Amino acid sequence: MTRHDTGAANIPETFKEYTKVHETPRFTDWLRKRAEPKWSNATTHRFTRELGRGDLDDEVFQQYLVQDYAFVETLVGVFGHAVGDAPTMESKSRLVDFLKILTADENDYFERSFKALDVPKTEYVDPDLTPTTQAFEDLLKRAARESSYAETLAVLVPAEWTYLEWATHVKDDSPAQFYLMEWIDLHANEEFRAFVTWLRNELDREGKAASPRRQRRIERLFQRIVSLEVAFFETAYEQRKHD
Repeated sequence: MTRHDTGAANIPETFKEYTKVHETPRFTDWLRKRAEPKWSNATTHRFTRELGRGDLDDEVFQQYLVQDYAFVETLVGVFGHAVGDAPTMESKSRLVDFLKILTADENDYFERSFKALDVPKTEYVDPDLTPTTQAFEDLLKRAARESSYAETLAVLVPAEWTYLEWATHVKDDSPAQFYLMEWIDLHANEEFRAFVTWLRNELDREGKAASPRRQRRIERLFQRIVSLEVAFFETAYEQRKHD
């Protein structure tokens, strides 16, 4: 795991304070900076670097992919909840468009990859979830069920943004395995970048309008997701060692 000395200690604790020292403050920039060093650990992790080079152990990637496939089902549900909460028809439409990608393009990728990695259908259709995956799913469901649009965005934005960033870091690499190369391509393309930018804009607007108390809640959700992203990568290695 890559660790960084950078942290959030020098970043204002409140967004209001942050706006006083930045000419063009973005709520999502403040969240990302407050999430250090976890953010850097998630976006430059050993897992992503090995994936980019093509020397990631197949067993590690298999463990990861099985858990991620289970997680995507929950993610689809949370995006569906966000569609209902979105304030405008334009916002609803953008979210629906992304749902189509999750349920079509990504699902096709998963099925082809499982076949190439010789993963039995029984193993990925109803897998035993790791504690990290369970925590991930519980947090997403709770944020969507118990809160509103801003809190749902608070878990969706880091979940997608971290993937855009790590994939961008390794996009110039060319692993020979199609399941590694395509996983990078799915998260380092202009369409996905545009969607993440749009998601950030949504959270920028919602976060800026939120009360200080609600902004703190959004920050906690954001940071928890980033922490779980790191743990998700780590768990893939741990599962290989224990199985």
